[in-house]
Amino acid sequence: MKTISCIILDDEPLAVKLVHDYAQKIAELKVVYAGSDVYKAIDILRSQEIDLVFLDIQMPELTGMEIMQLFNKQHNYIITSAYQEYALDAYQFKVVDFLLKPITFNRFYQAVEKFIQWQPGIQPAPAATGHLMVKADRKHHQVALDNILYIEGLKDYIRIHTLDDKIIVWENMKDILEKLPAQQFIRIHRSYIIPVNKIKLIEGNRVQMQNMDYLPIGETYRKMVADWLGKY
Repeated sequence: MKTISCIILDDEPLAVKLVHDYAQKIAELKVVYAGSDVYKAIDILRSQEIDLVFLDIQMPELTGMEIMQLFNKQHNYIITSAYQEYALDAYQFKVVDFLLKPITFNRFYQAVEKFIQWQPGIQPAPAATGHLMVKADRKHHQVALDNILYIEGLKDYIRIHTLDDKIIVWENMKDILEKLPAQQFIRIHRSYIIPVNKIKLIEGNRVQMQNMDYLPIGETYRKMVADWLGKY
């Protein structure tokens, strides 16, 4: 593994020192800049090849979100923040991991390892495998998991949206979720379960599926979705 050039940017000097100290313990990391000067960091990002940015979200001059927007998806980031509510929004950029302050060295090391393992980019989620047996219209249907676009909860029943059909099943969301492989499906809303390999993009508080449908991410499920994103 080649040397990883990195920048550490945080408006809190103690936070800068902590992350810098952690970085010095990992041989692959080469710290090009560590500090609180947003504009100096921006100049370096514009003029040099930087592999990884450790970035705080809440800063007085420019927020971490504004910096990521400025560079769009040109750089890889590990977010260091005390505010977990920003986690989901941050993942629309090339965010490798989200470290919640106070940060332990073990958690920091895991984030760097994740960056090393997933270079040069995010790997696609594996295809869903297997089948789901459901009863609808007095018939038993065998639904291939990889054909499911998403599952919609409708009061006392559910609607399974597949690539070529919509199947109404008299079952609740909790029970159907228990029948699905946890590594392949995630609940994003009280009314929606989705297969992770059918996600096209995540934008703010909604998910666009491969069939172009937009589905909302419920407030209760934001952390769960952010935790899942942090694995990729």
